[in-house]
Amino acid sequence: MSLDLSQDAMDALNQQLSEASARDVITHALQNFGDNVAISFSGAEDVVLIDLAAKAGLNFRVFTLDTGRLHPETYDYLERVRKHYGVKIEVCTPNGEALSEFVSEKGLFSFYEDGHKECCQVRKVAPLRAKLQTLDAWITGQRKDQSPGTRTEIPTIQNDTFFGSEDNTLVKYNPLAAWSSERVWAYIRANEVPYNELHEKGFTSIGCQPCTRPVLPNQHEREGRWW
Repeated sequence: MSLDLSQDAMDALNQQLSEASARDVITHALQNFGDNVAISFSGAEDVVLIDLAAKAGLNFRVFTLDTGRLHPETYDYLERVRKHYGVKIEVCTPNGEALSEFVSEKGLFSFYEDGHKECCQVRKVAPLRAKLQTLDAWITGQRKDQSPGTRTEIPTIQNDTFFGSEDNTLVKYNPLAAWSSERVWAYIRANEVPYNELHEKGFTSIGCQPCTRPVLPNQHEREGRWW
């Protein structure tokens, strides 16, 4: 890695990359971090990242989080993507001991009573943090339009201060930050990219089966999560 990770340098690089194509942003990540960067794939429309990386012609890694509570359609989709691109998908799972202790104490559906944060911490956040500690950078499909309240300021590249630390710096790339949902789906259709069958059933933002539902035409895509 040869990037200057100072805040001033990252701000300047973000300005530069925000004007580049998503494919060029991914290429920048792969060229600078090689085998120490990976695409985070949620089993939803962020498959666009994999398609763009494949078209870039460079070796790339992909990982996904299997919380143990995904829809059957999502598991099927992960397999279709693996075969379509001939790519290895590194599957990250919760710590067995931590999950067993949590389920024994709270049951399988605690999120209906006290919210989803504790369950997400065990099934999603902790496994993701463990994975990211093995990387120098990661590539996400986060977009500004996904959550008007929390994601409107998503940069194209940033120092990840949430999952990284002073001792273990982590760079986060968001190549689709400026893309709209409409643009994502236009790309998927134009390039015949495989997509999760749940999208045909009214699901827009796809997560764990108990915490995801279809949305109505006038609802924001994230309203189908953690209602």
